Amino acid sequence: MSIVHACALSHQLISFSGADKLSYLHGQITQDINKLTNNNYLWAGHCSAKGKLWGVFKLFSHQDHYYLIGSKAEVECSLAELKKYAVFAKVDINVAPQRLIGLISDDFTELLTQLNIEFAAQDTACDFSHGKALKLTGNRLLLMVDEQFNLPDNVVTLENDMLWQQAAILAGEPQLNEQAIGEYVPQMVNLQAIGGISFKKGCYAGQETVARMKYLGKNKRAMYIVSGQSDGLLTELDLERQLGENWRRAGKLISQSFNEQSKTLTGLVVLPNDTDVTQVLRAKHTPSVELNILPLPYSLEDE
Repeated sequence: MSIVHACALSHQLISFSGADKLSYLHGQITQDINKLTNNNYLWAGHCSAKGKLWGVFKLFSHQDHYYLIGSKAEVECSLAELKKYAVFAKVDINVAPQRLIGLISDDFTELLTQLNIEFAAQDTACDFSHGKALKLTGNRLLLMVDEQFNLPDNVVTLENDMLWQQAAILAGEPQLNEQAIGEYVPQMVNLQAIGGISFKKGCYAGQETVARMKYLGKNKRAMYIVSGQSDGLLTELDLERQLGENWRRAGKLISQSFNEQSKTLTGLVVLPNDTDVTQVLRAKHTPSVELNILPLPYSLEDE
């Protein structure tokens, strides 16, 4: 039997309820909310009027609510922005109280049976007795659960969510830390590559900028995965690249994770989209930390 690792996630949830929740949320995010069913989850960005991201979220529905999952920094920022205009609609927007649990394993068969969770063939989400389960990748499940939920005894509980964060980074899933909020247009963090932007839906905040990036080919940046040896997380997030004898600014980590056992730092960084992927980067303030660019698990080619 495959070992299942579980961790409480540092992510948070925003919930939407009320008669206008669909129309309201639809006008705020990059995703077409009409594509959402009870059996899928979708990626979505929430932008400023200038098209810069407040946050990148997983969007799903459960029991007459919509939910967005994001990092603590993303949720805090987006919640404040979303509430500004909610007074004009019949919608309640709150930080939801449910717990989020990340599960990592090569084989979830036994656990899914124990928890009575059943995904149909193409489904990426399903309800179960204690909440909602999202199938992110073959080896990762995310659970939103109530207070009564307990994991089976054969699940190994981790002390923190660093292993989960590392897996999310290696899957090329964008997430913004505090310093990255309000800095990037959705395409700069590859949101289009994971199906997080609808170019056919009606208006939403920041739409003009996002459309211009696509149709006028104005986007010159993309998000890359980097990894290397380190003694811990970086406190200063600036990365440099070598030009001849000199080092020049490359970009800033927008997300990072540290694996204590292998002493490996993995991160996401936004770089020029013509970056030579064989190039080695280094941490500006900790030059001994060198980071290699890893292949993305998806294509950045425009459809």
